[in-house]
Formats: sequence, C-alpha cells, structure tokens
Amino acid sequence: MRSCMRMSKLYAPTLKEDPADAEVASHRLLLRAGMIRKEASGLYSYLPLAWRSLLKIEAIIRDEMEGIGAQEMLTPILTDAELWHQSGRWDAYGPELMRIRDRHGHEYALGPTHEETYTDLVRGELRSYKQLPVTLYHIQDKFRDELRPRFGLMRGREFIMKDAYSFSATKESLQQCYDAEKAAYARIFERCALCCLQVVADSGQIGGDTSVEFMALAKEGEAELVYCDDCGFAADTEAATVVAPLFEGEEGTLEKVPTPGAGSIADVSRLLGVPESGTRKALALIDGDGRPTVAFIPGDHEMNDVKAEHAFGAYHLMSGEELEEHGLVKGFMGPVGLPEGVRACADRSLQRSQWWLVGANERDFHFAHAKLGRDFSIADDAWVDVIAAQPGDLCPVCGTPLEGARGIECGQVFQLGTKYSQAMGATFADESGKEVPLLMGCYGIGVSRTLAAVVEQHHDEQGIAWPVCVAPYEVEVIPLDTRDDLVWPLARRVADGLAQAGVEVVLDDRKERPGVKFNDADLMGFPYQVICGKRSARDGKVELKVRATGERSEVAVEDVCKLLTSRVLSERA
Repeated sequence: MRSCMRMSKLYAPTLKEDPADAEVASHRLLLRAGMIRKEASGLYSYLPLAWRSLLKIEAIIRDEMEGIGAQEMLTPILTDAELWHQSGRWDAYGPELMRIRDRHGHEYALGPTHEETYTDLVRGELRSYKQLPVTLYHIQDKFRDELRPRFGLMRGREFIMKDAYSFSATKESLQQCYDAEKAAYARIFERCALCCLQVVADSGQIGGDTSVEFMALAKEGEAELVYCDDCGFAADTEAATVVAPLFEGEEGTLEKVPTPGAGSIADVSRLLGVPESGTRKALALIDGDGRPTVAFIPGDHEMNDVKAEHAFGAYHLMSGEELEEHGLVKGFMGPVGLPEGVRACADRSLQRSQWWLVGANERDFHFAHAKLGRDFSIADDAWVDVIAAQPGDLCPVCGTPLEGARGIECGQVFQLGTKYSQAMGATFADESGKEVPLLMGCYGIGVSRTLAAVVEQHHDEQGIAWPVCVAPYEVEVIPLDTRDDLVWPLARRVADGLAQAGVEVVLDDRKERPGVKFNDADLMGFPYQVICGKRSARDGKVELKVRATGERSEVAVEDVCKLLTSRVLSERA
C-alpha cells in the first residue's frame, strides 16, 4: 500500500537565496527547491525530487517507444576508439569528445552519442532484409566536454539522454521509422506538458540528410527560432532557408559615390539615407580549399557559421594581413572590380535583386546602381545559403513574415542513410542477394534537458508549478499546526486517504510557521496543496489550492480525497 512522504524525512535541502551562478529559471529554481546540486562545472547530482520527475519522463518515453515497436537495451558508456576511427568521427567530432586511455594505453571515448556502438553491434547480426526494420534504444548518461557549461541542466558535461537507432532495408522503410519516431516524440513532449515546435534543423556532427528538432519555447532558450503562424513552418535560424526582404535601389548607370569613413553598413546607411536592407555586406574569407573569397549578403543580416561551413568548408575570416595580401580594403569591398584571384560568392536571397549598393574596392568609396549581370556577375555555383534567418524574413513556404522565438532543444530526429553503415561495413543481403549498406535513422531526447524545459515553461515568481504528469509528488498536505488536536489528525487522515487511493502525497509534518510551509510549498511546486487550518477543520473543511493558477476553494473533508484523486488521475500522462 502506498504511503505518504513526510516532509521532515524528505531530502530536499532548500535555499533561501538565488545561487549567484544560476542564470536561467530552471537552474535557479531546481537548486533552490533542493532538487539538484552542483558537483563541479557542468556536473549535477539529481536529488530525490528531481529523480522522481526524471523517472516519470523516462516512463513516458518507454511507453511511447514500446508503442512503435522500439526495443530497449543498454550499451557501455565507453566506446572503443577504433570504432570512432572507422566512422571518421574521432578527429571530426572535435574537443567536445571526452577521450580516455586505460592502463594498457588503449583509447576510448566517453559516449556523447552511440551511432558507432549500435552500428558495430548489428553489423554481424542483421544480415538479411528479412530481419529488417529494427529499432533499438537506450536511456543512458552521456558526456560532452563543453567549453563553457552553463544554464544548469541545459548545457552540462554529463547528462541523461534517450537515443534510438533504426536499421532499414529501403528508403521507404527508413521514412516509416523516421515518421513513427517523430510522431512518438510529439506525443512524448505533449505528455510532458511541453509546448514544442518541430523545427527544420542542421544535422551537425551526427550527419544525415533530414533532421527535425523539437524545441520547447522558452524566453531563456539557447536556440534562436523563426516560425510562421500561417502555415506552421518553423526552423532554427542556422538551418532555415528564407527569403530576406530587400530594399531595391533605383535603376541607373554605375556611379562611384564618396563615403568618407563609412566602413560599416550602419555608416553607409546613415550617410546615403538608404535602409540597411538596401546595402550589401561583404565578408572576406579563406575557404576550406584555401581560396580567397568575398561573400556578399543582405546588409541587415548576419552570416551564420554553421551554414558558412557547409558552403565554404573549414573557412576562416581574413586577417588584416590577409586582406592586404589579396588587395582588399576592409569596409569597402564589392563585386565590381574585385582583385584578380578573389572569388565572389553571394547569398541566394540576393539572386532576385538586380541593383546593388556595394563597396568600390577603394577606401572611402562605394558604387551605387551596380547591376547584377551588367557591372558584375556571380557564377552559378557561387550562390550559397549562408545568412541566419531572422524575424521579418519571409516564410519559404507561404511568404508570410516570420515571427521569432527562443527555444530549448529537447529532442532531434535524423535520417542518417548510409553515413555510418557504409564507413563501418554494416551491410545486409537485399532481395536480390546483393550486399548493400543498412539505412539508418537516429533519434535522441535529452531527458535531463526535458526536465529543465518543463521548469522553464512552468514556473512563476514563487517557484516551480509542476504539471501533474511529471511532478515529483502530486499533492502536498499542509497542516498549519502539527500540535493541534484537530488539525494534525485531520491532515494525517487526508494524506493517508489520498495515498491509499494511489495519489503521490507529501505531508508537511514540520514544526514550522505557516509562512515557511507556504513558501516551501510554492517553491517546490507540487500541483495541489491541501491546507488544514483550525477554523476550516472545525467546519469539516479544508482549503484546496491549485499551484499553477493560485485558485483556492473550500472543500468538505469527506469530498477532498475523491475530488483530488479524480483530478490527478485524469491529469497523469
């Protein structure tokens, strides 16, 4: 039989003041409510209350994974470095990969993700198309050597993640696995009471051609998003290909205009009375093949590093010495008369613009009325997608101006194709008997990140306001005087009655002032509070408070257990 938890026994050391290093609400409140504790930079212990919520999130994940036929298992956290060399990621992943050596000098990776492990696991076992598709997953600690761990559970060095891997024989089967996981993820986050956008994303170090992120909207989220209210399009700003609204200048003959000291877009805009969207920003770089390149983008936009790496490879912006070496003038570069040997590239959003206001490749001068195709040209293969999307850009689907938001990445799904199977020799015999690489999908949920995201979306000035579905406990019973012969027995009776009905209950049995109990109750944020005071007890009533809304009502003692049990059971995931 379920029993209630006594507050005096609960290990939840609360803090009265906000921790100095807590920058976001989830970090601040989880620390203050005694749910997590920092052990070192980016490393946290989950105390009993947080752990209960994490287990509930995991239970929701397991339920949805079972519903689509994914099979749970567990692999080692350590991965043999040889597997990472086979996939090519040992060097490509970068310094975030935690590498260790054993006493024999053998190298391992502390897994940030497990594509290599799962590919190695199945390559000797899944040998025929008749065995496919198969989806395997686990829930496990992961490790990334973050340069600057921050925001508590949102960006740590050790975190809890669910990652799944599907193996298919055909593209149609891979699409079915991908669609099933994506739909399951939408249900998981809905059951966790998270408002999430599905956004087009960059696949990053994981690789693959198709990727969608599940972003929990949050004011303090790390990722910048754009979305369309009309058609539902949403994307990470570093992945969205959008239409940038441009101010098109007047037609005319090429004119060299004095712009003394105007070495920035803002300066040119003010001096010539032209909106920044009517100017063209020039960025000088050395691309991954060592070619000097000037990339032109709309003046009111920024170049996104991730997109630029896709377009230019391992590029870097030119130093002052490199600019001088290639005959370029910082702040006054343009496509008309670029020095010999310097390649001109431009963002695709500029293809529909004929008239450009650009640098004249001479200090203190710009060209007005520079016409694409007449005064300069951009090679067909030099049109690239490099600008970061921003609010006000036009939706690529329906043309409506996009809205902006911030989000916390809680999950991501990828179609990997043969990226790992081909590199690691994971093949199977197809229907004709030919050996071909397995088609893979990869699907991840940040479990501990999801916990933080719930708090980011469900809190107020007083503390956390847990939704029932992932709350550590569902009801807190608060006797205002534990020494009173009427109040204390009533509180115990209510708490025991709820517990026996299957509700998760905390009974605040501490000999503290009512104000202390109320403050802690609001800080910890259990969804319902049952307040037992002397006056209401004499009348055979208790006060019921809904934490999320602050709504209060008096309920007859004989009705409170039935009422709360009904509410809680209906609100569970």
